[in-house]
Order: sequence, then structure tokens, then C-alpha cells
Amino acid sequence: MGIYLSAPKTEKVSEDGENDRLRYGFSSMQGWRATMEDAHAAYPDLDSSTSFFGVYDGHGGKVVAKFCAKYLHQQVVKHDAYATGDLGTAVQKAFLRMDEMMCGQRGWRELAILGDKMEKFSGMIEGLIWSPRGGEVNNHNDNWLSEEGPHSDFDGPNCGSTACVAIIRKNQLLVANAGDSRCVISKKGQAYNLSKDHKPDLEIEKDRILKAGGFIQYGRVNGSLNLARAIGDVEFKQNKHMPAEKQIITAFPDITTVELCDDDEFLVLACDGIWDCLSSQQLVDYVREQLKTDSKLSVICERVFDRCLAPSAGGEGCDNMTMILVQFKKPVDNTSVGKQMAGEQPSSSDQPSETETETDRSSMET
Repeated sequence: MGIYLSAPKTEKVSEDGENDRLRYGFSSMQGWRATMEDAHAAYPDLDSSTSFFGVYDGHGGKVVAKFCAKYLHQQVVKHDAYATGDLGTAVQKAFLRMDEMMCGQRGWRELAILGDKMEKFSGMIEGLIWSPRGGEVNNHNDNWLSEEGPHSDFDGPNCGSTACVAIIRKNQLLVANAGDSRCVISKKGQAYNLSKDHKPDLEIEKDRILKAGGFIQYGRVNGSLNLARAIGDVEFKQNKHMPAEKQIITAFPDITTVELCDDDEFLVLACDGIWDCLSSQQLVDYVREQLKTDSKLSVICERVFDRCLAPSAGGEGCDNMTMILVQFKKPVDNTSVGKQMAGEQPSSSDQPSETETETDRSSMET
């Protein structure tokens, strides 16, 4: 679906950053699509011990993806569960809160600001709007008070967005996902999916859709939407007798939590424009190969886009592309260092493999 350009827009918006725990790079490219509907957020220091990364793939328009990139991480931090360490509850509530915030006069106004009207008015380039900067993360004193106005009865947008976020707190990694964007981790070169693509043909999704009064036709919800969970898409959330989690389309995310260990090399979050072209393992293999020769993570993301881009309009490789690559920094092995200072050779388990050596070297060159 979507209108294609006569030639792809291959300009990329990219950025790199790091802290003492990890380094990251991200990039976005419009490609063959007539508009750019992806958005992303990267906050390596959400607080002193927590990092937040998210990709948002819009459909039917770009404003919901932009809204999520601007506000979702703020709502995670604002929830009481966040302070008590219950990240799962904080994230789930934040996903559902996006739909609530986009209703009424206030929601309508915020969506208008993030849309074309504000871009033309301000003269700002699109990238500065849909990729909020780190300084905004602590600006969450707004209690989202309701407003009166001609759009007070606004139910919310009919366009929508996927949301796939990764939150890293010390050695804990939490991934929350609604839609078909995906998060993958590399463990010693083996790809492990940390999210599930929410397609309508999955049994659990099909069951909810049918019970809420929807149907599936040609693999699409009510014959139009080819994913089963999303933020926005208010037209699929009109059953007044069911909670948000049980609507035809729900923003309620799946949560996966894992404990990070030394085997974990890097994390990839990407929209389906990438996964339509490469399997999880193919992408992990490609990234590992690139890490041997290039230490700038955003450049690796850009090379993935170039590899996936279709030679002509139509089919795979024609979607917007957004990718975040997060590489975990390895802690110093004080035991091994102590052995070497004492004149002892480290045991075989202490010696890095060839791949680990290359990865560590790329980190040192940054």
C-alpha cells in the first residue's frame, strides 16, 4: 500500500551516541515512499541507570508515530510503577495512555502541531520534529489537562503507528511491542527475537479481533489493516463494552524481559521496512561482519538500508526504513587483569574469541 516516488529519497537522518554502559547509532530513510511515516526516540540516559530506545512505524499518516516519539518515554517515567522498579507495568500503561492523550481538543491540537500545518508554519525540517532530542526527556511536568474547544469530542486519529521499545536498566532488558516492528538481540552471533510480529493471522490476535466484532479478509483486519496491534487507529477501538486490551486493534504491548550477560553483543530495533527484506539472523550476520571494519554504528544502519533498497518501485525494499543499533560495552575483567599483572596467563575461558576481539577494538576506536 502507499504511493511511490519516481525515484527513491536516499538521504538519511543519522546520529550516534554513548554512555558508560552502551553505545548506539540510528538512521532513517524515506526510500520509495511518497512520505516519511517512521519515527524514533533514543535516550541513553532516561535516568542515571536506564536507557530507552524506540521505533515507531506510522500508517495512514505520520502524526501518531511522531506523537509516540515525543511522549511515550515521558509517560513511562511519569507512572508510579517506574519509580518502584515495575518497568513492565509502566510501559504497558504508557502504550495505552497514548490513545487517551490523543483524544479531545488537547489531543487534536497536539496532533495538528506535529503534522504538516506546524511544519509549514515553523519552517523546521521534518527530521527535527519526529526525532526528539535528549533534552526533552526530563520535561514531563505536563499533566495533560483537558481543553475546551471545537474538537472537544475528537475520538482520536484514524491513522496509527506500531511501537517497539527497549528499556535497559543495569543488567535488565525489557522489550515492549505492539505491531510488526521488531527487536532482535545477538548472543554470540545467534539472533533471538525479543518481540513478536502482531499479524492478524496469529491465533491469539484472530480470537480477539473476532470477539470484538471485527473480521479478517485477505490477511487484513476488516479488510484494511495488515497488523493486529497499534497505537491510534481509533476506528477499530469503538466497542464500548470492552476494555482497551480487547478491542479489534489494541495498543496493549507484549512484554519480554531478559537478564543481559556477557554473551549479549548488540540489540537491533527496526521497522518492517527492514524485516521485509532480511531475516533476523541475516541482519545479525550482516551487522557482525560490518562491526569488524566500521566502528560508527549509524553508518552500519545506513549500509543496511542501501542493501535493502529495491532497484525499482513496488514490492519489498520500497518502505520507509528506520533502525537503531545498540552495542553493549563489555565490563573490564579485573580477575584476568590481575592474573596478567601477577605474571599468570589467563585461562582459555578468559581469552576473547576473534569476534569478541574485533568488537572490543571497534569500541575502543570510537
